[in-house]
Amino acid sequence: MLPGRGNLSGMSVADEIKARLDIVDVVSETVALRRSGRNYIGFCPFHQNTRTPSFVVFPETQTWRCFGACADGGDLFSFVMKREGYDFKEALQTLAKQAGIELKTSDDARSAEQDELRKKLFQLNTAVAAYFHKLLTRSPAAEYTRAYLARRGITPETIATFQLGYALDEWEALKTHFVQRGYTTKELLVAGLLVERDNNTPGYDRFRNRLMIPIRDTRGRVIGFGARALADDQLPKYLNSPQTPIFDKSSVLYGLDLARKSIRQADEVVIVEGYMDVIQAHQQGATNVVAQMGTSLTEQQLRRIAPLANKIVLALDADTAGNAATIRSLSVARQALPHKPVATVTSRGTIAYEGHITQEIYIAVLPAGKDPDDILREGPDVWQTLIAQAIPSLDFYESLILSQADIATPQGKSFVVRELIPVYRDIKDNIEKTARVQRLARKIGLDERLLLAELKGSSFQPARPKRRRKAVASSPHPSPPITAPGLMEAGEGSKPGLEEYCLALIIASPTTLAAANEILEGQELTEITPRDFKQSDNREIFKAIQLWTALETPTLETLQKMVDPLLGQKVTTLSQQWHRSPPTPTEN
Repeated sequence: MLPGRGNLSGMSVADEIKARLDIVDVVSETVALRRSGRNYIGFCPFHQNTRTPSFVVFPETQTWRCFGACADGGDLFSFVMKREGYDFKEALQTLAKQAGIELKTSDDARSAEQDELRKKLFQLNTAVAAYFHKLLTRSPAAEYTRAYLARRGITPETIATFQLGYALDEWEALKTHFVQRGYTTKELLVAGLLVERDNNTPGYDRFRNRLMIPIRDTRGRVIGFGARALADDQLPKYLNSPQTPIFDKSSVLYGLDLARKSIRQADEVVIVEGYMDVIQAHQQGATNVVAQMGTSLTEQQLRRIAPLANKIVLALDADTAGNAATIRSLSVARQALPHKPVATVTSRGTIAYEGHITQEIYIAVLPAGKDPDDILREGPDVWQTLIAQAIPSLDFYESLILSQADIATPQGKSFVVRELIPVYRDIKDNIEKTARVQRLARKIGLDERLLLAELKGSSFQPARPKRRRKAVASSPHPSPPITAPGLMEAGEGSKPGLEEYCLALIIASPTTLAAANEILEGQELTEITPRDFKQSDNREIFKAIQLWTALETPTLETLQKMVDPLLGQKVTTLSQQWHRSPPTPTEN
């Protein structure tokens, strides 16, 4: 039983949170709302240049929707996820804390042990960051490092903002310091602060004689460290914390905790390659800049920033920009960005709806021999001009390939086709795919039918306009039938019962999803996607279900492992409820 409430044990965690928090109160923390009839309206916080309020909160259904540029909507969780750049679990944890709810999973003992370890690691990293920072600002041994930062124009204020630090040039300085303060060598090892010996025992300090840069999650908690070499013969130049229970570099963007607000305001995020580039950018006022962790942008990183901005700019060093493999990975990664229906005029003059990505990745190529830090020190205006001239990543890749080939020769034409056609095959929008092939054919002087045939060699389907889905047709499969009209497209007054009924049907019979999508495809309608689910917890469950139904033997136990543990109980409840009567559009 929750303190201050009645017995809510039959509700999911998300429902319990919604029972305690009013969406109007949460939205009002960042949006000035005024009452309009039964609803509340205000200016959308997710896009700019609007003169009329287009953002509506519906208290009766505890949902929101923007009727302006972003055309998005959802529930309490989706609002916080979009506002803060959180994933569902982060939003759940934040709102649970705000509601005074203790999160528990079906495996409470294991979860409690993991939570205690994570808590300990956060505390340790916080203390270590303070330790390194104190050494940088006060230790005589850090004099060279302070001079290095001064030469790069880093001010004391910036050093404090990013809590930069210094690791002593000693083998066990950190280890000795924190063992004396009650931490165990095992904890230091798990946190990635020590190097493991060959016999699997904790050894010496991982970071020595380096400029230390704390890495934080979106909530501002220290999760790891980046360390820059200070000696010319010191390798590698940058050394990062290894993967730990709280640090996975593939899902982290450096500086996002400080840049999130500016990214939302500018509706643009600029991604660079180095820690020092981010630090210099923020010092120069370009506070929408973050850095990727690793040599290329990952799907997890893209999904982290997708809710925050419609324009993603990757500022590449000139030598990196010439790496075709990197640019190709970006053109493929763009498929991970969310899609929304966009009206398109067909060749017959009718209106169709195609799935277009809501963000585009742009490339800003730096002058040869210069990195973002160099450009930024020339002045903020020089940097902004460079970013404004960025071009779409696929356009850049096309230009790169064409510049490397002599298209006057058969060999050059063949090279271009071999390089670009596989990239075009990864474009999900058939209209864009066809248009790019036609344009390429004109540029290299080939019959477009030849290139379309090459494209078709990988199951290419000619562009076919799809209508917006208004209802899910009845399934011809005997068990279980889909009979609820308007299942996924109910209006703002709809309740979550329809969504949960859909999930329950699929869990009971995993082939139902493929059958439903096949019917929709046959009717030239778009297939069911996570964005069809307005309730964020249902959306997260459906994401797992999509992968689950592709397994050779999808079992309930497997699905339980694929969803977040905090959603496990809801999955169990859904698996037991599939046989009930279909809910009406007004059912709770």
